[in-house]
Amino acid sequence: MPTNEPARYIDPRTGKYHALSERRWRSDDGNPMLVTPLPGITRDDIDARERSVWRYRAALPVAIEKPVSLGEGCTPLLQKRWGGLDPYFKLEWFNPTCSFKDRGAAVMISFLRQLGVDAVLEDSSGNGGAAIAASGAAAGMRVKVLAPSYTPAPKVAQIRAFGAEVQLVPGPREASEHEAVRQSESIFYASHNWHPFFLQGTKTLAYELWEDLGFAVPDNVVIPAGAGSNVLGCWIGFKELMAAGQIAKLPRLFVAQPLNCSPVDASFAAGADTPVDRVVKPTIAEGTAIKRPVRLQEILQALRETNGRTVALTEEQIMAAVRRLASTGLYAEPTSATAAAAIEVLAQRGDIKAGETTVVLLTGTGLKSTQFMTELFGGTAAA
Repeated sequence: MPTNEPARYIDPRTGKYHALSERRWRSDDGNPMLVTPLPGITRDDIDARERSVWRYRAALPVAIEKPVSLGEGCTPLLQKRWGGLDPYFKLEWFNPTCSFKDRGAAVMISFLRQLGVDAVLEDSSGNGGAAIAASGAAAGMRVKVLAPSYTPAPKVAQIRAFGAEVQLVPGPREASEHEAVRQSESIFYASHNWHPFFLQGTKTLAYELWEDLGFAVPDNVVIPAGAGSNVLGCWIGFKELMAAGQIAKLPRLFVAQPLNCSPVDASFAAGADTPVDRVVKPTIAEGTAIKRPVRLQEILQALRETNGRTVALTEEQIMAAVRRLASTGLYAEPTSATAAAAIEVLAQRGDIKAGETTVVLLTGTGLKSTQFMTELFGGTAAA
């Protein structure tokens, strides 16, 4: 529960605290940290003069005197017919670097610059690296990004365009993270998966959806998840709104993952709080291809606390959702189309129903997956 004490970092695994003034990205025990629960804000605390995530700056744990902003946030929310439902699609590719990760990057980089950090390291399969490279450029920081060697060339080009150094790392996605941890001895590791202030940025999505819907809470939020920063951001933000007395319930959070890399679904389905083995294969939803999410326990807690569930989609289901979204005018990358593919499965299960307010997060644009989209719509991909 929120308290009147100043905000601190907390290691949820041990309960140990650290001051926000410390330049750190993990606890002394090597675990990912969160910020202690905050009291949330009311609609009167929104700075309506700001058309960005900074309209919710009063909800942050510390005052950011000089925010780094490229206009992230305030993305469209469109309602469309989808089978027998009328879900809302949140178009997060309208963010500056075309993905939701700009929210977290802007807040994290602003906070780190305020602490005096002038150079940062990130590991990313693409979108996170672009977001931190862009915010870092705006902040005047030196940025280095470690990316898997299979990262699509357009994503690498975007990162380099912002002046960041890119090092391609052979092997699976987790190899980039392991190398980043090794290099963190010499440059601050501003990881979008590890640093708590990234989640302070993604939580603005909860506040924004509340405002988008006329200061009402949705019944359901369907989220594509790899490391789970959007899942945790929504969980944190909606809990703050409930603490502030602005909503009476939490929305149900649903995680959508590709079956080929679905560690959250595997653990949730098994009723476990720890990783459960499941075969990992390549997936077209490469942005969620994270075999061992560092915040798995917290993601599972968020799902259980909100009475949410998980869905694991086949490659064929994801590809069909890409096509179906495009037929409605929405050009989504396969990673975010996973959430759209989950709608039908959730409806068949009875988890979401007609008449409920369901929001589906489309986290990135098809322009980020040029090769796949060209093959799919150019007639050379398998049906």
